[in-house]
Amino acid sequence: MSAVHNPESAPARAARTQPGASSLLIDATDVHAWYGSSHILHGVNFRLAAGETVGLLGRNGMGKTTLIRTLLGLVKQRSGRIVMQGRDLSQGKPYQAARQGTAYVPEGRGIFPTLSVRENLIMSARAGTRGQREWTEQKVLDTFPRLAERLDNLGSQLSGGEQQMLSIGRALMTNPDAIILDEATEGLAPLIVAEIWRVLGEIRATGLAAVVVDRNYRMVMANADRLAILEKGRMVLEGSAAELQHQPDEIGRYLGV
Repeated sequence: MSAVHNPESAPARAARTQPGASSLLIDATDVHAWYGSSHILHGVNFRLAAGETVGLLGRNGMGKTTLIRTLLGLVKQRSGRIVMQGRDLSQGKPYQAARQGTAYVPEGRGIFPTLSVRENLIMSARAGTRGQREWTEQKVLDTFPRLAERLDNLGSQLSGGEQQMLSIGRALMTNPDAIILDEATEGLAPLIVAEIWRVLGEIRATGLAAVVVDRNYRMVMANADRLAILEKGRMVLEGSAAELQHQPDEIGRYLGV
């Protein structure tokens, strides 16, 4: 596996390149996962530190979504060690990952189509792991003004972009320590895509840790502290986004760009 270990230029993020165990929100070691007889993940190591944004990249079918779902306990056929905020969840359930402060915005959005925008938000509202309630309904609506205009609309009545905003807003209402976004801009109009990236930038600025999966690797690099690239279920390249930007040949080798 290739690796880049130089610290980032911003002093506030200098410690994130090689996070200590006490700062780790997710610490996964030697993770394997299967779908039936298909061995998808092969000994993957993955870390996410407090306040860090990691871009998880790879071509289609390389194991990105499987890794996310395995970390969250959604893939049952798995082995290896998965620790979230010091708690061993190697054989944990999805609700336990949520209780450890990890929110998930799945590919396909997963909102409740028969509930209103307000109901989708309220049903997710709760304090975080430290009792924090920074993300209120009003803060979400301030972040996504389009949702404020559609509070009484059912989820099924929203456009694809509005559903994605609602999915992100609903995850934020859990006041997580980390948020995982799987293909948050897929299939959306360019103006909506720009809006989603604006919001992701704002979320990053608050210090909320994030894992971002997206096909637009340039935007991922511009909005991440660190990159992790999968190929055929193996972690093949990791490093700071700032440094990997200057290694286009390495990026192209694994992403086919």
